[in-house]
Amino acid sequence: MALSAPNSTNTSASALRNISFWFAVSALICLLLVDIDISTADPWAELGLMTAGALSPSVWSWPTLLSSLANTFAFALQGVTIAAIAGFFLALGYRFTLVRAFCAFIRSIHELFWALLFMQVAGLSSLTGLMAIAIPYAGTLAKIYGELFEEVDPAPANNLPRTPSKLSDFFYSVLPLAWRSMATYTSYRFECAIRSSAILGFVGLPTLGFHLETALSDGHYSDAAAFFYALLLLIGTLRLWLHKRLMPIYLVAVFYYLPPQATISWQLLVRFVTEDIVPAPLRGQAFLSGETINNFAQWFNLLWQQQVWPGLVNTVLLGQISLVFTGLLALALLPLNSSLFIQRRWKRGIGDSILILLRTLPEYLLAFIGLLILGPSMLPAILALGIHNGAIIGHLLGRYTEELNLRADASRGVTLYFYEVLPRIYRQFLAFLFYRWEVILRETAILGILGIATLGFYIDSAFETFRFDVALLLILVSAALNISVDQFARYLRQRLQLKTVPESL
Repeated sequence: MALSAPNSTNTSASALRNISFWFAVSALICLLLVDIDISTADPWAELGLMTAGALSPSVWSWPTLLSSLANTFAFALQGVTIAAIAGFFLALGYRFTLVRAFCAFIRSIHELFWALLFMQVAGLSSLTGLMAIAIPYAGTLAKIYGELFEEVDPAPANNLPRTPSKLSDFFYSVLPLAWRSMATYTSYRFECAIRSSAILGFVGLPTLGFHLETALSDGHYSDAAAFFYALLLLIGTLRLWLHKRLMPIYLVAVFYYLPPQATISWQLLVRFVTEDIVPAPLRGQAFLSGETINNFAQWFNLLWQQQVWPGLVNTVLLGQISLVFTGLLALALLPLNSSLFIQRRWKRGIGDSILILLRTLPEYLLAFIGLLILGPSMLPAILALGIHNGAIIGHLLGRYTEELNLRADASRGVTLYFYEVLPRIYRQFLAFLFYRWEVILRETAILGILGIATLGFYIDSAFETFRFDVALLLILVSAALNISVDQFARYLRQRLQLKTVPESL
């Protein structure tokens, strides 16, 4: 999708400054309320051990490495394929409120939460891995496809002769114009799906993440480095071998190699749906008596005080700090791949490679490594979310600067950045940042599985103690929070007249 130039008739610069100021103030206030202490005795020693392991990777079992690599790729490709098909059909009705609400709900639940739910009835099966990726990605792709359809230039459709079929009009005038952007975004989501597939290993599925977690937890950093480099190699070389002409071959191969199947006990499934996820005070109740309602109110009130409210507060605090840190880091990183600041192509190539590397690292894995080095606090999560998302936005902003037309006598260096480039890209920067807000919040919740007291911490604890009713309630609370933030971010983009669908986000 082409990146449009800023429109001088849009919202004034003062509105952009005001919203940026209040977001920064809120992040500073949040920073005062969270724990960011370094609790390990000697973080530099642990970092040194990790560095030594990274410089001396060791493959203890090539069959294990190759099978986990194949599983990671298979889950990702299968999931995105199903998600793209479902997302396309959902996008056709995206103008309807019910469809938008459904898509918002399924994408607001993180892949790991979907995996934990499916594991209760399908176990650690290939079907669990497929559905954990396909369901939330279908909601995301439906949103992007639907918004792309809405933003297509209406002029070609108006010039075509009217047909009785709206579907024919769509396929001849809307879809061709949106197709390239759809393909670009879908390929980006496949890269994201590989990261998600790897992270599914942290809950037991046989992907790269499973062996990464085991090796890192045991301090076998050389072994972990081998699996880590395999993940980077898989993502970093996508453009070299993932061509559309080869996609049918890849699809046949992954569905043959890892068919989505599971041994499901229908008795267990019925019990899970009709009993396990039903709030404990309501189980076995044929009608809602006054005593039953009172017991449910007490159950919910206790849960609210002990888990829901603390989890919500910590999720919002961590998400707000990470959002602003992401923005600051993105602005600092954008010169790395911009010809306005780095003229030599080889130097710009190095900068671009750094950004690609940083955005390739999954937040969950970064936070896990950060916890090993810095100890249990919110600091590793803030750094992980900021590094990953800041690199994504910085990469896009650097590309966006290539669209700018500057005078031949424009200043250089710091003056060029602050007085020429930053004012012109700031609208697009906010569009990117607000678009990542929901993603950051989803990841903030899931980082609780690592021990950070966000909603994910209480959700994981509920699954471990087989309190599935509590887990489902907390997942719904997390989904409601993500939907609320997504709607608020959309409102801000519309109010500030920012571009609705930034490229590759």
